[in-house]
Amino acid sequence: ARANALRTATADIVEAVPVAQVGNIDKNLLHEVATPRTSTLYLNTRSGPFADPALRAAARNAVDPAALIKTVFEGHADSPVGLLGPAVPWAAELRAWKKETYPGASGADATGKVPGATATGTVPAGTAITLSSYTDRPELGEMVPLLAQQLEAAGFKVTQDVREYNQIESEALAGKFHAVLVSRSTVLDSGDAVAYMTADFSSSGSYSMSGLHDEKVDAAISKAAATQPGDERHKAIMAAEQAILVTGAAIPLAHERVIQGEASGVTGAERDPNERALITSATTVKK
Repeated sequence: ARANALRTATADIVEAVPVAQVGNIDKNLLHEVATPRTSTLYLNTRSGPFADPALRAAARNAVDPAALIKTVFEGHADSPVGLLGPAVPWAAELRAWKKETYPGASGADATGKVPGATATGTVPAGTAITLSSYTDRPELGEMVPLLAQQLEAAGFKVTQDVREYNQIESEALAGKFHAVLVSRSTVLDSGDAVAYMTADFSSSGSYSMSGLHDEKVDAAISKAAATQPGDERHKAIMAAEQAILVTGAAIPLAHERVIQGEASGVTGAERDPNERALITSATTVKK
């Protein structure tokens, strides 16, 4: 409906044009903005197969983000360099592997590996897992069968469970699934990644779908939280990101972009990475 409204000029500004509709719209009307939102696969470390770090590493190695970006996002997403993507501009220069894609096999930097990265395990035959996600963001639902194929190729037996978000949230937080695919804002409402890392990956996290309890991760997040804003806090955040990735509890798949539609007579529309502002006092529409 949004795409049709833009094509027929019945809407002046259209928020979040679906990727599947991009090819049917005049490219001059579309504007892509990198967002601080990452599609991430959370692995349940509390119980089941992914309580074993070696099987988490096996799953991490099995996933091919490039294929997902090409097929599902049709190229309209950025390759995963970590938890924090290009919309967080200071992150790339402070992480060990700079702007390179976060490699599934080892979280490698220029020398080949992140210290402490988990070893890859052989998947025992018939290892059954449940992969869940939600339909509220169409791309997630489309990614699930492709992810399932990738994991099955590594030896996992995958059951898919895709529903509306409000139907899976409580179960996901309770650890009912072995793997949950989510689209997560990495700076939340505060604009600071520490809040996101605390909620998702600390032992006391309120949004811990992976159920991670790791002393090194807790210490890294606590250090970042206690550091004053500025360069040193950024460095501490990136150290926490690396500590989280090494556990294999979260597998970043794609840094998302928002595709905004603007009719030809529109000027001054806000292109907000945080998807909050669209129209300001500078926005004009010429009919």
